[in-house]
Amino acid sequence: MTAWPDEFREQFEFEPQDVVEWWQVLEDPVLNELVSLAHDNNNNLKIAGLRVLEARAILGIATGNLYPQAQFAFGDATAIQSSESNANTGGGGDLAFTQYNLGASASWEMDFWGRFRRGVEAADASFLASVASYDDALVLLAAQVADTYAVIRTTEAQLRIARENVIIQERSFEITDVLYRRGSGSELDALRARTLLLSTQASIPGFEAGLRQAQHALSTLLGMPPSDLSGLLGGTGKLPSLPVKIMADVPAEMLRQRPDIRRAELLAVAQNAQVGVATANLYPSFSLVGTLGLAAAGGTDTTRTGASGFSELFRAESLTYTAGASFVWPFLNYGRIENSIRVEDARLQQALIQYQETVLQAAREVEDAMIAYISSRQQDVILTEAVKAATRSAELSILRFQEGLADYQRVIDAQQSQITQQNRYVSNKGNAIRSLISVYRALGGGWQAAEQRQFVDEETRLLMEQRTDWDDLLEMNRISVDAPEAN
Repeated sequence: MTAWPDEFREQFEFEPQDVVEWWQVLEDPVLNELVSLAHDNNNNLKIAGLRVLEARAILGIATGNLYPQAQFAFGDATAIQSSESNANTGGGGDLAFTQYNLGASASWEMDFWGRFRRGVEAADASFLASVASYDDALVLLAAQVADTYAVIRTTEAQLRIARENVIIQERSFEITDVLYRRGSGSELDALRARTLLLSTQASIPGFEAGLRQAQHALSTLLGMPPSDLSGLLGGTGKLPSLPVKIMADVPAEMLRQRPDIRRAELLAVAQNAQVGVATANLYPSFSLVGTLGLAAAGGTDTTRTGASGFSELFRAESLTYTAGASFVWPFLNYGRIENSIRVEDARLQQALIQYQETVLQAAREVEDAMIAYISSRQQDVILTEAVKAATRSAELSILRFQEGLADYQRVIDAQQSQITQQNRYVSNKGNAIRSLISVYRALGGGWQAAEQRQFVDEETRLLMEQRTDWDDLLEMNRISVDAPEAN
């Protein structure tokens, strides 16, 4: 995907763009506030941030493997009573004594074949992939909030149209009913007017239910229990306005900024390193081991030893140490090791193909969203005229009926056409806004808006600090992560 089709150029302006807070092009302060609240309170975003911390801690574990892997201090005091009947207890030594030991031990497997270094590489790529997942969650969250908001405003407009038409149709029914009762009109006209009125009234509960459900969906995105959001939404509002043109990046730059593509690439990098980790198991591992400590025994004959066993522990003569090297070569397990390499290599190929598929799907999503947006804008022009014509037709039909120049069937047809065209217009307007949201979501916009944000909110940070020493990891924010550029 190197160039945009010519059909897009009337609605889009293609040049390097920064789509940080793309929702502001809709010029709706309420939407801006909702997106900000979602950034602060959405639970899925919080989970994505915590997964970044988890991946960072795993990276710390992998980095620690480059240094002595086993280090520990030890100390013990053991009371021992030997049998006088044993063959080896006749040397005159104490049969009852206490053994004291104090020291430290360390073991270091040297990274001759790069197994630990490749492990660090894999963990580092996985860490950056978790950051990309967090960015992707931000993109999805902003799009979901804006899309749900568009559904709410569209449903409010449809509800308003239905209620306005109920008022018009109630008046029409009153006219036909009065004429019928006076004997100058037919019962059929009154029944038709009542049928249309009841049909319109019946649509209102459905719109009201849809509105409440959309508000509940928005509540969840904002990290709130389902509730009436009228106060937050500022009452019944209007559909956001659409920009004259959408500023879009060039294709290659657009694909690079999508977090899901960066994540797919980084996961492939991590899996490539896992192949190296598995391959290193084919070769022998070399280790340095050693202990340094103090050891002493105290018996009941203190006159012979000159001191108690515990005080003897801290004399120079009690020093003990061991040092050595070892290697392990599991050459008889080559079949299992080779198959483990094949497993990791197959997973690497899957990751590479998944990366290619992610890029293809990204390109498709962008073009689909742009086509839908262009189509809805074209329909908007036509439907605007259709609404004007249907409204004028409904007005003329009722006048002609009142003047006795037309039967009531024309009024019914005109009013039905009016409400149909009004609903089509509003529905298409909502679809245009949702298509615009889909365009920006496909472009990967929105994650840059939270670059200064920490991955963990203040309340969660305080709670975690009470349980665990996180050092300064909880202060880590998006801008502090030095992610490599996608190639």
